[in-house]
Amino acid sequence: MTHRPFLRWPHPVLRSPAAPVEAVTEEHRAIWDEMIAAMEAMPGVGLAAPQLGIPLRLAVVDASEARGQAVRMANPRVLHASAEMRPHEEASPNLPGVSALVARPRAVTVGFLNEAGEPEERDFVLLWATSVQHQIDHLDGRMYFDRLSRPRRDMLLRRAKKAS
Repeated sequence: MTHRPFLRWPHPVLRSPAAPVEAVTEEHRAIWDEMIAAMEAMPGVGLAAPQLGIPLRLAVVDASEARGQAVRMANPRVLHASAEMRPHEEASPNLPGVSALVARPRAVTVGFLNEAGEPEERDFVLLWATSVQHQIDHLDGRMYFDRLSRPRRDMLLRRAKKAS
């Protein structure tokens, strides 16, 4: 399956909060399918709809070793986060060629509408937790480098500019 191209930073859609999904429809399910294809093509462990220029609060995560275990989420939000932090090297296809170590809660409980359109709560840990938090940032119009100190963020953006 083909997918839309990844938007390139600093496209305005990447800086705007995505619109909530009122009810899950067949159109949303088709978008999730496209997002999973894009995530697998990277390859990556998660994707948010705005990364493909779709300004809706849709995300997918699949940090499984075997793959094929993608969790499809509409309107995901963190309900609880562990106090213990876990650093992980993060990157984005929207700003290729660079990455940064970002510390996020090691475990989170996330509420969302699932593929059937029903409310669901799920616990995510380790890479799954990092990925779902990364995707929620995208849905809020944030990039992973927004979590860095200003000097580290500026350095990363300069390196990205040189790499492009």
